Amino acid sequence: MATHTTMSPPVHLRLPSDAPRAAPGCDVCAALARERREAYRRGDRSAVSDCNVEIAAHRGRDRC
Repeated sequence: MATHTTMSPPVHLRLPSDAPRAAPGCDVCAALARERREAYRRGDRSAVSDCNVEIAAHRGRDRC
């Protein structure tokens, strides 16, 4: 069995993208934005991320 004795190349990460914006006048986006603000306030970054995914998906389906 061969032994790997050198380091792997560095991993290059990019900065996280900006949070998606709620569409003006869309009740679903507004509710998700409120939920995201609450999650951020209580420190629940997982829920913040979930809301970001939901807003982006909702807007991506042109349901606003």
